[in-house]
Amino acid sequence: MSKNSKVLNLKDKISGNEVDLSLSNLAEVPVRELASFTKATVVDLSCNNITSLPPEFCNLTHLVKVDLSKNQLTCLPDDLGNLASLQHLDLYNNKLSVLPVSFSHLRSLKWLDLKDNPLEAVLAKAAGDCLDEKQCKQCATQVLQHMRGLQDEVDRVRQKRLLREKELERKREVKQREREAREKEARKREKAEEKEKRRKEYNAQMAAVAVREQQKKKSEEKKKKNGQAADKKAAVEKPKPQRSLIGLMFKLLLLLLLGLAGVAAACRLTDLQKEAACVPVNIAVDDGLSWAKEQEGVIRQLVQNLSSAAKEFLESTQATKN
Repeated sequence: MSKNSKVLNLKDKISGNEVDLSLSNLAEVPVRELASFTKATVVDLSCNNITSLPPEFCNLTHLVKVDLSKNQLTCLPDDLGNLASLQHLDLYNNKLSVLPVSFSHLRSLKWLDLKDNPLEAVLAKAAGDCLDEKQCKQCATQVLQHMRGLQDEVDRVRQKRLLREKELERKREVKQREREAREKEARKREKAEEKEKRRKEYNAQMAAVAVREQQKKKSEEKKKKNGQAADKKAAVEKPKPQRSLIGLMFKLLLLLLLGLAGVAAACRLTDLQKEAACVPVNIAVDDGLSWAKEQEGVIRQLVQNLSSAAKEFLESTQATKN
């Protein structure tokens, strides 16, 4: 069956503001077609094979009276409470055990029939018998009151859950802030430690440089001092070889003269003068004495010079020892 034929058939079933779809062997509610006829506020869907209502059924807010008796409904949509204009609802002889919590929002509901449904005990007690018009009105009032209690309980549970979630979120935020603060403090501490490490390394480098400079300075001063000492020592010790050589030569000459004098004395004053070895010595002594008499002035000057030289030598030697 096409959509157009369905629309035409639905038009055929409309009388004024009522749509009679009872005994139509329907397995589902023609929501789209019913939505097209907003003037049809009364819908009879009784005596069909409907097992559930689609969520879109809750958008038919123009409905005032709905008859769903003698079907196979096992549940109602969660948003049934959106049907704010609904005043009359017949659910007789279905398979309902509970009603959606949003049922409490049907504030316009004045008549309700829930007979012959396997309702939960508390809900069945609130619904009552629904044997006549008065009881069905009481059923609507009492069920709405019962569902409002459930709604309040659901709201309280939801509120507690929201508060708990909010508290958990607050705790998570606190923990997050604490963790961020710890991480920030750790980063700050790491930076401070790194800075202190660099400062210590810098101080160590500067200290090492200072030590090297001090060692270099001491080494230069030591070299300079050693150089000055060496120069001074060289300056003091340099003439020594010359003075030592002169002194040695003077000593050797003195010993030679003494030796010659001794030989001459031995050959001249002792019995050795007659020996052949002393003859030339005596002759040389005689010649020397003759020459000395002739050179007396020169010898005297020579002796004076030798005496002066010997005196200077002795004084130089004494100064060197001091």
